[in-house]
Amino acid sequence: MSFVVIGLNHATAPLDLLEQVTVAADDLPKALHDLSMRTHISEAVVLSTCNRTEVYVEAERFHGAFQDVRDFLAELSYAPPDRVGDALYTYYDDQAVEHLFRVSAGVDSAVLGEHEILGQVKRAWQAAADQETVGPTLNAVFRSALEAGKRVRTETGIARHIASVSQAAIVMADDRVGGLEESSVLLIGAGEMGSGMALSLADRGLDTITVMSRTTGTADELAGRIGAGVRPIDDLDDALAECDVAFTSTAAPSLVVDAGRLAAVMQRRNGRPLVIVDVAMPRDVDPDAAGLPGIELCDLDAVGAYVAEGLESRAGEIEQATAIIEAEVRRYAEQAGQKSVAPLITEFRAQAEALRAAEIGRNAGRLADLTDDQRQAVDEITRAVLNKLLHEPTVRLKESAASLRGERLAASLRELFGLS
Repeated sequence: MSFVVIGLNHATAPLDLLEQVTVAADDLPKALHDLSMRTHISEAVVLSTCNRTEVYVEAERFHGAFQDVRDFLAELSYAPPDRVGDALYTYYDDQAVEHLFRVSAGVDSAVLGEHEILGQVKRAWQAAADQETVGPTLNAVFRSALEAGKRVRTETGIARHIASVSQAAIVMADDRVGGLEESSVLLIGAGEMGSGMALSLADRGLDTITVMSRTTGTADELAGRIGAGVRPIDDLDDALAECDVAFTSTAAPSLVVDAGRLAAVMQRRNGRPLVIVDVAMPRDVDPDAAGLPGIELCDLDAVGAYVAEGLESRAGEIEQATAIIEAEVRRYAEQAGQKSVAPLITEFRAQAEALRAAEIGRNAGRLADLTDDQRQAVDEITRAVLNKLLHEPTVRLKESAASLRGERLAASLRELFGLS
């Protein structure tokens, strides 16, 4: 059995493939059920965000599980298995643990220190728990991953700068237009990403923010929180014709705005430029719209490139976060190793105690003339001697449980004492 992560992200896959393998929240139950029925997978969690889709599994066989997950992602995306396979990265056991811890800490994100990812990891784990596709292995590692992520955020400054895709989108747009404060801003989408951008915009004190969503109630609630206006999604063309900057982040399964529609919008703007920041996954805006005169279209790749420009100045924070992650990985390995040898230690000590008790029983006649206090003293002395004899082997086995030496010691113990 192995703990394995198989996935693709902003660094390994082009945006068009990444959006094809995105698993919407409503589709997670079906996806998890599909994975749980695969031959070589016994536990599964799916983490799908705007920057990654990863499948974490407890694998019966490594190569079989890889093929199961690759086929699952190919079927999900309607892409050839070879194309999906070429973009996949795979980690197993200790490497998989470290990768998950880095993801939770925001070190592996397009935006260093991204605060949204910790909640996304937690929700992915909870969704798998709701569908009963997790067990002891994945429960333990995800619990520890969340603890590692929280520790990195508490003990480092990694999340004190631009710490989310939504924040990065706002800062980048601000640079593009020379200051958002005088701009009319349109928010299309009122989900998690849209809410993040709305709050960042509100913090800047913008006067003109309009929210629209495919779900009217969601738009009303978000607009109420930041004091923004609301327009129905049917007014999208009019809103695009009037605004200076549009941020889009809906959960629509296909394009919300095609290039032809935007061409008509631009004719109504009389030469006024329009900046559109599309952070939806899959994308809301037709990539061909980038070629239209007057439109500056920024997608997730553009956001990632913008953020990457400032990473050099944060090398110290990355180093500190990495040290914490490495310590947490070691702690998890020690805990997991000790849990793995606990049944063996219990059986070893139980066998020794059974031998001691049996020997006391066989010599009951020789002890018959002793008083109750004397018999109790004999029992306590023999038990104390046994515990002292077993103490050192038990400690050594626990200390080395997560290493090759520990595996050799465990194997020797089983062979010497006939343990299972």
